[in-house]
Amino acid sequence: MNDLAKSVKNVMTVFLVFFIALISYIAYFQLIKSPKINDMPGNTRVIAVKNEVLRGTIYDRDGNPLTTSERVNEISQKRNYLYDDLYVHALGYTSAVYGTTGLEEEYESELTTYNAIGNNFRQFLDSIDVKGLIENIKNDKENTGSFNFSSNFKAFMDGIKFDELTKEADKVGNGVVTTLDTTLQQVASDALGDNKGAVVALNPKTGEILAMVSKPTFNPNNLADEMNKANSGSSDDTPLINRAINGLYPPGSVFKTVTLTSALENMPSVVNRTFDDNGKITFQDGRTLSNFGNNVYGSIDLKQAYKVSSNVVFGTLAMELGNDALKTTAEDYGFNSVITGPGVSITASRFPSLDSSEVGNIAQSGIGQGSVLATPMQMALVAATVANDGVMMQPKLVNSIVDKDQNVIKTIGSKELKQVMSSDIAETIQDYMTNLVNSNLSKWPAFKGTNAGGKTGTADYTLPDGSEATPHSWFIAAAPMDDPQIAVAVIVENGGTGSGAAATVASKVVRQAVLGY
Repeated sequence: MNDLAKSVKNVMTVFLVFFIALISYIAYFQLIKSPKINDMPGNTRVIAVKNEVLRGTIYDRDGNPLTTSERVNEISQKRNYLYDDLYVHALGYTSAVYGTTGLEEEYESELTTYNAIGNNFRQFLDSIDVKGLIENIKNDKENTGSFNFSSNFKAFMDGIKFDELTKEADKVGNGVVTTLDTTLQQVASDALGDNKGAVVALNPKTGEILAMVSKPTFNPNNLADEMNKANSGSSDDTPLINRAINGLYPPGSVFKTVTLTSALENMPSVVNRTFDDNGKITFQDGRTLSNFGNNVYGSIDLKQAYKVSSNVVFGTLAMELGNDALKTTAEDYGFNSVITGPGVSITASRFPSLDSSEVGNIAQSGIGQGSVLATPMQMALVAATVANDGVMMQPKLVNSIVDKDQNVIKTIGSKELKQVMSSDIAETIQDYMTNLVNSNLSKWPAFKGTNAGGKTGTADYTLPDGSEATPHSWFIAAAPMDDPQIAVAVIVENGGTGSGAAATVASKVVRQAVLGY
């Protein structure tokens, strides 16, 4: 038996040398020489081939296709969006007439790159049955006393699919697997309904964008009609704008979460402080800052002030902090910076630079009014950072790149951007947000059982003619607070108070993410 093993070993050593030489030559030509040939300026065939590549598929996080492509002729194709308008603001679109936008544009090279070499080479290697060859040689020696190397090697070589290296492969681009959850996307869209606004849902621990909805929307399968409608419609509709990442709104009281963070960082004893809320702040120039509905809350602590959203308390805190301290905290959260991640680029939210004498404007900034503007994605990041113990994760829309057979080519991991605040401060804010939701479960029954925390926002703004508009309704939330799976930001344009329209939308999205219904 030892002689048999030794003989088989010697035979296989010789075979292995030849096999390695063969594979090395193939790898050298395909991986080293081929790219150089492709890069030759005069290689017009490469240009033609690129135009013939069938655009790769975009998938949701579970591998379900969101797009398909079909050939029209050898050098043209049609892109199909399987969910019509549901994903258009998350994915963008591609069109020979109207160009390419969004995720389709950012991952153009991946979606239009096919790897015939890689696919074919993989199938070639799969056809090589070295283990079977060894077993056949051993069996023949044991049964006949001879290796029968010639016949066994011939059978082995006959089984290798050399044609895989030379055949014309399907010219299909690589696919992009997004972070999007189709069920959650649909729930968010349905919850927002026909309202103008946006919904953003993130995984606080990873930065994955689970849902991104912007309305009004449009159908990328009918771009010609949709473009005509957009260009002839009201400028207030602007369906082509992705409100989730590009819409800038006064955040109203959801910004008090930022002001609260700054106060906890810069005023260590503020949690033990009692405030006298008489309903308004009167400034030296005679202007006033009042609570919503002219409410008077009397003697309250910081936790209660956050729950009732006292403008008096948070305006006072902003004035005591000063513009510089509050601005620093806002910028720690990402204000005044373009935030980018795989598949997404977020318009910079804005926090002003104010002179110390502008106390009224500083107070307005502390309650998310004045010159403060924020995107829904920015406010979702605020909620996510608090829920994730003060750590802000980079938002991302892409998890991996795959070939046409959904074999993973590249995995895109999560990235920590910064520690915005200490975990102790984050824990305090989590407690305040949870207290707010728990105190209002009768109004927001969908939050029951989710251990959610949140903050309302009612954002005042004026129309171009100077008249007061119906406020925007905001809500930010995260759940479960003890093990966060989701952070949400919702804005309903002209939706009224944050405790109404936006809270209802947010509660449905959170419930789906946490409870599954």
